[in-house]
Amino acid sequence: MTKQNKTTIAVLLVIAVLLVVGPFVALRGAEFGGSDDAGSEMISEITGEEYEPWFEPVLETAIGGELPGEIESLIFCVQTGIGVAVVAFLMGKFTERKRLETKYPEIAAKEDAE
Repeated sequence: MTKQNKTTIAVLLVIAVLLVVGPFVALRGAEFGGSDDAGSEMISEITGEEYEPWFEPVLETAIGGELPGEIESLIFCVQTGIGVAVVAFLMGKFTERKRLETKYPEIAAKEDAE
């Protein structure tokens, strides 16, 4: 790994940490609520009446109550992991395809003809 790559990685890590910690430092004492609550409040403010959801969440209906916060976090993390895996797979596939096309142009030309 070159010195330039190490510097780039270090700068990107510092930026990532600043993006995570920055809002907590800059907005001390602020409430960081979810978008569901903000959306419900805004709709109630615009219409002048209490927001009524259109349907009940499927899992909450199935278990007959509200999901614990830990389970909601787990499901969100699994969903995020699946999304990251798909994106990483596609990026790897496209990168490898480009590398092989550069290394073996005759094979790429043959595949394009088919």
